[in-house]
Amino acid sequence: MYTLVWTAHFTRAAKKFAKRHPDLKKKVAGILRDLEKDPFQPQLKYHHLGGKLKGKQAVSITDDYRITLTIVITEKEIQLLDIGPHDEVYR
Repeated sequence: MYTLVWTAHFTRAAKKFAKRHPDLKKKVAGILRDLEKDPFQPQLKYHHLGGKLKGKQAVSITDDYRITLTIVITEKEIQLLDIGPHDEVYR
């Protein structure tokens, strides 16, 4: 099991995301549960980011929405960084 660490930015972004997309609330909750179990599950579409986001990773919510994160393997921690539309979280 991994521990999810909600950064202050992620917490604010998640609240805003939930208000804008109530239809995805259950899906996001399921993704967060899956991340806790094993972030490398194929259905999460876990991938490393490049460019200015090098060293960070992301998982897909839908084709348009992502959660960016950092995984600290030695401590079994996942730091949640951002949630939102593809183009916004990759800025």
